[in-house]
Amino acid sequence: MAAPLNRRRRGEQGLYWPGFVDAMAQLLLVIIFLLTVFMVAQYMQARELSGQDTVLSRLRAQIAELTELLALEKSAKATLETTLAALTDDLKAEKAKSASLSAMLSDLQGREGKAGAMVSALKDKLAAEKKISAEALAQIELLNQQIAALRRQVAMLNAALEAAEERDRIAKAQIANLGKRLNAALARRVQELARYRSEFFGRLRRILSQRSDIRVVGDRFVFQSEVLFPKGSADLTEEGKKELDKLAEAILELEKQIPPDINWILRVDGHTDSDPIRTARFKSNWELSAARAISVVKYLISKGVSPERLAATGFGEFHPIDPGDTEEAKARNRRIELKLTER
Repeated sequence: MAAPLNRRRRGEQGLYWPGFVDAMAQLLLVIIFLLTVFMVAQYMQARELSGQDTVLSRLRAQIAELTELLALEKSAKATLETTLAALTDDLKAEKAKSASLSAMLSDLQGREGKAGAMVSALKDKLAAEKKISAEALAQIELLNQQIAALRRQVAMLNAALEAAEERDRIAKAQIANLGKRLNAALARRVQELARYRSEFFGRLRRILSQRSDIRVVGDRFVFQSEVLFPKGSADLTEEGKKELDKLAEAILELEKQIPPDINWILRVDGHTDSDPIRTARFKSNWELSAARAISVVKYLISKGVSPERLAATGFGEFHPIDPGDTEEAKARNRRIELKLTER
């Protein structure tokens, strides 16, 4: 009965194989093209982001310098305005003195006799005061010119500051956009790994479907420890090696399918029941669970699986899937779990 079934399967493969090969070849070409475009886009985005960070740092430095210069200019402006106010007060005082001297001169001119000498002295003093007033007016004019120049510089600095802030806002918007695109790309990568995980577990189900003690729990593939190891031991049985041979074949096929830019690993987790163990080799369930996970990883490596794609961890009795204390619950908790995940 097996021979007719095998001939019938070979006949079905002969009917569908050429079309399947063509379809898979075309799909592989499309995937390679999309990955090439994605890698070039990532590279260009990385270069653009690096250049924008440099420009943004330069703009921030320029803004800091302009802000400091503006503060200095404001300080100088305040000093000049204080000086101008003092000179204006002096000018008013001099004008008041001049008016007083003019009144005195008029009064003295109405007198005769010894007032002549006083008039001459007052005229000299009045001339000196007028000279001082002219110099004060010249200083005020100079100060007004300097204030006007400072105002122009402040206006230019304000315009430069506004332009820098606008460039900074544009740069931040571009960075935020790049972040969103990067997050979207990472989400696509996670979805792609989930698809490969689903295909991998589906293949394992087909290969190991005849066993009730090998099953899928959530995102993990679970071997009961008795499938692979004797009780209290980390040495693989011959039956366990046969099952791991099937697993290694599926992993090797998976390595060919997942693109190299997806950084994935197959995590092998060892778990024990709650019964304590204390032997010459294993001082606790920690050592036993870790040794079992390592034994599985070493065997898979011996079958050609890349060590970079494997990780071994031991959890002892601290992560049971059945909280009960019966022998059946303990048997379910003694297990090896496989989880396909990102590194």
